[in-house]
Amino acid sequence: MKLIAGNSNRPLAEAISSYLNVPLTQASLKRFSDMEVFVEIMENVRGEDCFFIQSTSFPANDHLMELLIAIDALKRGSARRITAVIPYFGYARQDRKTGSRTPISAKLVANLITAAGADRVLTMELHAGQIQGFFDIPVDNLVAGPVFVPQILDEFDGEEICIVSPDVGGVVRARAMAKRLNASLAIIDKRREKAGVSEVMHVIGEVKGKVCILVDDIVDSGGTLCNAAVALKENGAKDVYSYVVHGVLSGGAVSKIEASPMKKIVITNTIAATESVSSSDSVEQLSVAPLIGEAMRRINEERSISALFK
Repeated sequence: MKLIAGNSNRPLAEAISSYLNVPLTQASLKRFSDMEVFVEIMENVRGEDCFFIQSTSFPANDHLMELLIAIDALKRGSARRITAVIPYFGYARQDRKTGSRTPISAKLVANLITAAGADRVLTMELHAGQIQGFFDIPVDNLVAGPVFVPQILDEFDGEEICIVSPDVGGVVRARAMAKRLNASLAIIDKRREKAGVSEVMHVIGEVKGKVCILVDDIVDSGGTLCNAAVALKENGAKDVYSYVVHGVLSGGAVSKIEASPMKKIVITNTIAATESVSSSDSVEQLSVAPLIGEAMRRINEERSISALFK
C-alpha cells in the first residue's frame, strides 16, 4: 500500500498516513517557470496498491492537473491499482445543464480522471450522488455522519434539536442526519435569483424554542446559511448552528458568518484551512482522516466500506 500526497491538503494526507501507520511515499510535485505542473514519484511503485490524496480545491485547476498528472505518473510506473482519493471533489456543483449552452463539468472531470488511468475513486459527500454514475470506474462516496453525529450528541446533550436543510435539494442529507439523531426536521424554502445570492422565503417545520442545526455539503460564500439563520431566528429558534462538510469559505465568507445569528459553523478538513478559518472563533474544523483512512484500508484489504456506516 503506497500513499502519495498532492499539494492541496498536506495536513490531511499526513493525518491519514498517521492513522494507517503507513509513511507517505516520496514524490516531487513542482512547477516550471510558466507554472506547468511536473510530478515525479521518487520510490518504486511497481505492483503496488497506490492511493493519491488530492482535493480539487482552490486553486482548483492547478490541483486538478496535479491529480491527473500524478495518476499518469503512477500508471507509467506500473502501479497495480491507482485510487484517486479526492476528499473534496471540485466542479461537483456543475452536475447538470442549468441553461442553454452550459457544460456539465462534473462529467468532464470524471472523464479526465478515468482517462488519466485511475482504477477507482474515493471521495466524500458528493454534491449530487448521481455524480458517481458519471464515472465508468468504481466510486466510493463517504458520508460525514460518523464524524458529525458523535460531536452533535456531545455538544447538545439534553437540548431539543431540529435538523434543518437550507434548501430543498439537501433534504435527503438532512433527513438522514435527523434519523441518526432522532431529531425533528425542518426545511428552508428559498429562491436563488443569481449564482452566489440566495433569498430565504419561509421555514417549513416547527423550530420555535429549539436548537437548530443547519446541515449542508458545501459552504462557499456563506450567504445561504446566513440567510437561513436569520429566518430561523425570526421563527423563534433558540440557537442556530451549522454543520457543513466542505468549507470552501471564499472571499469574505468567514466575516459574514461571524456577523450572522449563527453561533458556530462546524466544517471538516477535506479542504485545508485558510488563515481566516484557523483564526476564527466561529469556525470549528473536525478531522475526517480516520474515516478516509479506514475506507482506504478496507479498499486495500478488499473489505466492505458500507459496513462503516451501519
